[in-house]
Amino acid sequence: MAARLARDIPDGSYVNLGIGMPVHVAQFLAPEREVVLHSENGILGMGGPPAPGAEDLDLINAGKHPTTLLPGGAFFHHADSFAMMRGGHLDLCVMGGMQVADNGDLANWSLARPGEAPAVGGAMDLAVGARRVYILMEHNSKHGAAKLLRRCTLPLTGRAVVDRVYTDLAVIDVTPEGFRVRDTVPGLSLAELQARTEAPLLAPQT
Repeated sequence: MAARLARDIPDGSYVNLGIGMPVHVAQFLAPEREVVLHSENGILGMGGPPAPGAEDLDLINAGKHPTTLLPGGAFFHHADSFAMMRGGHLDLCVMGGMQVADNGDLANWSLARPGEAPAVGGAMDLAVGARRVYILMEHNSKHGAAKLLRRCTLPLTGRAVVDRVYTDLAVIDVTPEGFRVRDTVPGLSLAELQARTEAPLLAPQT
C-alpha cells in the first residue's frame, strides 16, 4: 500500500507523512527522487528509517519513532512547523483514516468511546492546510465494517478534505460525483469491491 502511494507522489513535492502506516511511505521513495518530507515535530528533509543499530533517539518523527535526516535537512520549533502546515506550504499530506465519506469528509482521530480522551495532534491542521490529502488505510475495519461511507459516523477531522484513498484493495479518488475507482488489486472486480464498500463506487475512467 505504501509503495503504491509512493509512486504517485510528484517529484519536487513537500510532503507530511502521518503516524502509523503513512510513515512507511518514506522507505519506498528512491534516493534519486526529490521529495522533501516534513514532520510536525519540527523536521524538514526527513529521510527513511535508520538501519538496525543506527538509531538516534534524539532524532525521531512525530510518531516517536527513530528516523534519519537527509543532506540539507533542518530542525526548527514545532510552532514554525505548524505554521508551515496551516499556511498552505505543504503540497501533500498522507494520513491514516478510520472513515472517509464520498464527499471527502475525514474521520481519523477519535472512536468516540465513553470516557476516552483522544488527542487529535496535527491531523486537523494537516487536513485543512495541505494542498492535497491522501488517506492510507485498510479497506474495512478489523470487524469487517465498511470504512468508505456515504457519511462518516465518527467525529470529523475535516470536511471535504480528502482527495484520494489508498487501501489494501484499491486506489479511489474523491470526485464531485463521489468515489471513483482508479486502480484495484489484480483479479478484484468492481462488484466485489462494491460489496466491501458502503458508498456507491464509480467505475474507472477509460
